[in-house]
Amino acid sequence: MFAGWDWASGSHDVTVIDQAGTRTDRWALAHAETGIAGTLARLRRHGDPAGLPVAIETTRGLVVDRLLAAGHPVIPIHPNAFSAVRPRWGAARAKSDPGDSFKLADYLRTDGHQLRTLTPTLPETLELQALTRQRADHVEARVAAVNQLAALLDEHWPGGKAVFASLDSDIALAFLDRYPTPADAARLTAGRLEAFCKRHGYSGKRPGSALIERLRTAPAAASRLGRTVITRLVGVQVQLVRSLRVTIRELDAAIAEAVKTHPWAELIAGLPRIGSVNLGQVIGEIGPMLERANGCAQLAAETGAAPVTKESGKHRQVNFRHAVNRRARQALMTFADNSRHDSNWAATIYNNARSRGKRHPHAVRILARAWLRVIWACWRDRTCYDPAIHHTTTKINTVEGLT
Repeated sequence: MFAGWDWASGSHDVTVIDQAGTRTDRWALAHAETGIAGTLARLRRHGDPAGLPVAIETTRGLVVDRLLAAGHPVIPIHPNAFSAVRPRWGAARAKSDPGDSFKLADYLRTDGHQLRTLTPTLPETLELQALTRQRADHVEARVAAVNQLAALLDEHWPGGKAVFASLDSDIALAFLDRYPTPADAARLTAGRLEAFCKRHGYSGKRPGSALIERLRTAPAAASRLGRTVITRLVGVQVQLVRSLRVTIRELDAAIAEAVKTHPWAELIAGLPRIGSVNLGQVIGEIGPMLERANGCAQLAAETGAAPVTKESGKHRQVNFRHAVNRRARQALMTFADNSRHDSNWAATIYNNARSRGKRHPHAVRILARAWLRVIWACWRDRTCYDPAIHHTTTKINTVEGLT
């Protein structure tokens, strides 16, 4: 028996078929506990959950978690792959929820031997994934909030933006708290500004005279809004930026603590220039791939470190790989780019790629693919990364012509 689950945020549709492709059951359900629990019970009536695989167009979420907990093999179908095979059920590519659930089940019946089964990821890996993804969301929100603050100051208080280099620094936010409008800073002098910086622990090493010069040379404000409204606008935006900085610091601490207790974090904790946050990102995003990958080539493809090659006859084309886990690619590329500043081996690979005419992003992907081979070896052999052993092995392989 095979099941197809067409899911949505508000409702779902499930179809069960037999080995001949005949529909034996089909029903719709609401995205509610009664609907999901009833569906799991109805699926059990068709046999042992372990013998009833379910095809679904996602790899994560509540439905996937419930299916795995119930014991069903879950086969995730990529939407692009599913769209590509639609013509086999009709040239018109007709689409409906009942039709899609049947097609998913039928696709599983005919091509299931080529599709991978989703395996439950370690809870510790899922926790790191959740923490690092939320941190990334908050960093993105902070960037947006700072940009909004910059736009607000450009329009109503250009001088407030010009004094300090980083608008989301502690000293810049404290300055805008104290001087939210041009009128509030009208009587500010170099001495007063220097005293203000000293009280707030300013570490920029710029004298008050230089900072006040930045303020005075900034364009004069010509806002038609009242002082009270500008104070409120700037104050609220500063509060938003500051709160996001607090949540990011809290998530950084939580990630560092989670990394310490992860069962295989020590395997790659010795990689060059991989801090606790980036280590958490690599484990959280690449960890699930490591747990199911059957080789380094698959790992490189899923993380986007390997290109897509299309070859036919005399024609050969190598393209950038788009259909990947983008968070995993970002985590890996961040590490690879940082590593070249602390590893001669990594710097050599990167510089050689650049000397062959590769652009910076391409050279980093080449380096990332090399690091994936190291990470895969550490995972496969359950051996902690040791720079001394790595460099020694690299020299031996080079001498023997193996690399």
